[in-house]
Amino acid sequence: MDLCPRMEDGMSSGGRRAGRTRRRRGRKQRNTSKSVSLSHQQQYVTLLQFLHKHGFDCVLQPANFTDFGRGLQAQEIIKPDDLIISLPEACLITTSTVLDSYLGPYIKSWKPRLSPLLVLCVFLVCEQHKGEESDWFAYINVLPVTYTCPSYFSNNVIALLPASIQSQARDQRKAVNDLHSSNQDFFRSVQPILSRDAEEVLTYDALRWAWCSVNTRSVFLSRPPNHFLSGQDVYALAPFLDLLNHRPDVQVSASFNHVNACYEIRTVAGIQRYQQAFINYGSHDNQRLLIEYGFVAPGNPNSVVYVDADLLQQVLQGARDRSVDQKMKFLRENNFSHNLTVSSDGPSWRLMTALKLLALPQAAYPSWKAVLLGQSVCDDSEQWAGRTAWILCQRLLQDTNTSMEKISSLLQHCDKPTKEQLGVIRSLRQEEQNILESCMRVLHGILGESSLTQPQQG
Repeated sequence: MDLCPRMEDGMSSGGRRAGRTRRRRGRKQRNTSKSVSLSHQQQYVTLLQFLHKHGFDCVLQPANFTDFGRGLQAQEIIKPDDLIISLPEACLITTSTVLDSYLGPYIKSWKPRLSPLLVLCVFLVCEQHKGEESDWFAYINVLPVTYTCPSYFSNNVIALLPASIQSQARDQRKAVNDLHSSNQDFFRSVQPILSRDAEEVLTYDALRWAWCSVNTRSVFLSRPPNHFLSGQDVYALAPFLDLLNHRPDVQVSASFNHVNACYEIRTVAGIQRYQQAFINYGSHDNQRLLIEYGFVAPGNPNSVVYVDADLLQQVLQGARDRSVDQKMKFLRENNFSHNLTVSSDGPSWRLMTALKLLALPQAAYPSWKAVLLGQSVCDDSEQWAGRTAWILCQRLLQDTNTSMEKISSLLQHCDKPTKEQLGVIRSLRQEEQNILESCMRVLHGILGESSLTQPQQG
């Protein structure tokens, strides 16, 4: 798909209060999902009237689904390869939109040059500040007022995430904070166009909301270099289109049609009347979906559970192998200490290969590289690697269960935004619990009960 670079697809379906956080999705629900049209609600009437003025027409309507929350529904049968969305360029919010607006002179004269992402964020905040006087009020009025992306998470909430993504969550929060703190001078420079003090309008909370809006909802639209801006200019906010929900097994094509100047999405398989229309953000696992978009997809076939190097080293220390540090260093030097995963089908090839190397005695150092290239090892080393994979799954499952217990406790006495954040993390943990339990069943079938109860060898 021809979609946003950070987010291969920045499109979201978030509800008015919580973005995508209120979706309760599952494969079993898809065939029994019920929907209620939202087309009669004034905010959507206003949005569609606004878009129609710019030449937009569509066979989809906004609806609320019992398993997905807000999304888009087919009003008629849509055949394979038919258009489901064709959004005129005039309906898109791009940096050109901003540079041609009242903000343009301030951005063009500012040094050093601003990034396209910041420019779009500031525009959204200023338009939100204008309220009903904004030309884009109809769109901003249907955007979520908060998100469940990690930039909204407190330290206590981040601590409930899997260890493998806690640093990513903190990094995202820091990136937004740095974006706000490092651009205070520019924010003050636009004071003449604001009706209140810039410090009261371009707050951290406001910029964070705008950053998440752009980061989770924008589509990829490559634009020629602009000497007023710094960096790649590829973001475009797409009203109405961004109500489409993600489903990992759906195929669509999406791109900008330069002939008619419309951003278009076509369905590959077609859609039945009154069924929900979906898009596919890419082959992302649930951890990536949570970090980038603030939701998870139950039953996601792309999902895995990550084994980070710290956990691997902790487990190996119990084996009393004096060469663990040397082996871990060797794995890092050969780019084999990350992206170690387990899925419902069992441990990944990378994880098992790393474990097979760790099973070798230090005296076998000349063979270490060959093992990483796929050379087989003895039966004892194979068994050791399998048992260690089992122990890793046990540790990860314990961590998952502990996190879920803490979430259940916190849900009893926290505010609504925190409940929504915890709900997303609980969904992620439940999915990972299912993966780990399935992987352990696979390992049990391969190794047998007696092998799993044998002591680990050094």
